[in-house]
Order: sequence, then C-alpha cells, then structure tokens
Amino acid sequence: MIFIETPLKGAYLIRLEKKEDPRGFNARAWCAEEFAAHGLMTRVAQTNIIFNPRKGTLRGMHYQVPPFAECKVFRCTRGAMYDAIVDLRPESPTYRQWLSFELTASRYELLYVPERFGQGFLTLEDDTEVMYQVSQVYSPSHGRGMRYDDRAFGIRWPIEISTISDQDRAWPPFEIVEPVADEVGRTSR
Repeated sequence: MIFIETPLKGAYLIRLEKKEDPRGFNARAWCAEEFAAHGLMTRVAQTNIIFNPRKGTLRGMHYQVPPFAECKVFRCTRGAMYDAIVDLRPESPTYRQWLSFELTASRYELLYVPERFGQGFLTLEDDTEVMYQVSQVYSPSHGRGMRYDDRAFGIRWPIEISTISDQDRAWPPFEIVEPVADEVGRTSR
C-alpha cells in the first residue's frame, strides 16, 4: 500500500499496490502493521457496505463524538463516488477545511478519515457500492452530522443532489452545534 498524506493532517489517500500476473492481480487492502507504521488506527470494529441505486445520492455529512469517535476507511467497490471530508478539530491548523476525492471501483484507492472529521459522499454513477471499515461500533446516541451545504465549509458538490435523507437535509448549521470534549478534554463540535 502507498500512503499519501493529504493537506488535512491525519487523513490519507491509500493506493493499493497491485501484484499482477497473467491471472490478474493481488493487492493488500488492509495491514495492521502498515497502518500502525503511519500512526493510523489498527482496530476494526465493523465493516459495512452501502449500496446506492441512483447517481446523485448524497450520504452525510456524518461523524461520531467521543467516546465513540471513529476512524473510517472507505473504498468504492462498484461505480464512482465523490467523497468529502472536513476537519472538525478546533486545535488543528486545518480546522473547518475540507477536501474531496473521487473514488472509483477501477482505481483501487482507499480514503482514511481520522476521528473528529465529518465525512459524506455523493454517488457519481448508478449502482454505486461502498465498503468501509470503522474503528468503533455504531452508537446512534453519539452520531452527529452537519449540513452538506453548510456555508461554514462551502463544500462544492460536482453534480446535482437528487436523493438525500430527511435526516441529512435537516442537520443544524455548524455554528449552533454544541461543543463536545474529546477523549483528553479538548473541545470538539
């Protein structure tokens, strides 16, 4: 695996290294030792699959607060998606900055999203499927979100959003979300 750190500290784009021969290829998509060598989470509590039948489906922007804050590793296994992440760590020099990545089934890339980052994606093709691993079990009472179109971030989505849940459409503006302390007492939203 090739780990490429993004401008948002702690977030990585990970390219799979394919070992090819006449049969096809083999590529490692997870290795606790390699993740640990980069200071990334090595605990996987859940692996989930999301299927989206329609292009233009938006899921997010989501995160969980401590003690269930989670790291996530995303891979598009069918179709294509536009994945956006936002640094929500007030102590970070990139606080409230966002980045986006186009993940496709054919590129064999992973997106590593650290704890205390918001994350969401928009499908770019019909029948897009996503597999992702998380470092914590899902806890509905610790789940939070922010609007996909919140002016505090200014995320630019590449195509029209045609499908979005009522919950994701109704998240409050980021400025009015109450701060939450992280594991060591720092303030987080």
